[in-house]
Amino acid sequence: MPSAVDLGWKPRSRTEIAGRLASDIPEGWVVNLGIGIPTLVADQVPEDREVIFQSENGVVGIGPAPAADAVSPWLINAGKQPVTLRKGGAYIHHGDSFAMIRGGHLDLCVLGAFEVAENGDIANWAVSATDTAPAVGGAMDLAVGARRLWVAMEHTTREGQPRLVQRCSYPLTAAAAVSRIYTNLAVIDVTPEGFRVVDMVEGLGFDALQAMTGAPLRQG
Repeated sequence: MPSAVDLGWKPRSRTEIAGRLASDIPEGWVVNLGIGIPTLVADQVPEDREVIFQSENGVVGIGPAPAADAVSPWLINAGKQPVTLRKGGAYIHHGDSFAMIRGGHLDLCVLGAFEVAENGDIANWAVSATDTAPAVGGAMDLAVGARRLWVAMEHTTREGQPRLVQRCSYPLTAAAAVSRIYTNLAVIDVTPEGFRVVDMVEGLGFDALQAMTGAPLRQG
């Protein structure tokens, strides 16, 4: 990708992607955050807005990341990162945690992805049929168990190849599950007619965004 100086626009940082997504989470939602960019979302929700973050390893009421001198080795999320517990938060049994997920009690799950297809298919655990990842893990349950699935990801690979595509080329995590995508370039809804652009970073034109996307985009 050419430099932002040359293009006249600046891609969002990982933190800015998380912040843009956090701004759309309503008061009172119960939310699970996947590893990668999604874990940054908990730090971006305004303090005066109550959002309950859940982790599938059995934590409900996750707060922001702890300071370096306040890390507890017993309080981690599913990605083994240290977290904090908000007032009223709790540890729960692993089975109860997945009962929340599979029972449809999560308002939202936010996952990272390698690819998202225009019909909402998501591939986020392996880049080939012979990948070294042992299994899809909890992402499969989260993608189909939560009431909504949003994705936070880079718009293209490091080589500039699109991650938003017509059909996923990697092994699927779930079919037709994604409803919204937040990237470093844009926010895009998945609709029955395909990808629809909600907004783009300042200065980025629609044609330029389309050139970096592997499926047709719609506006409005």
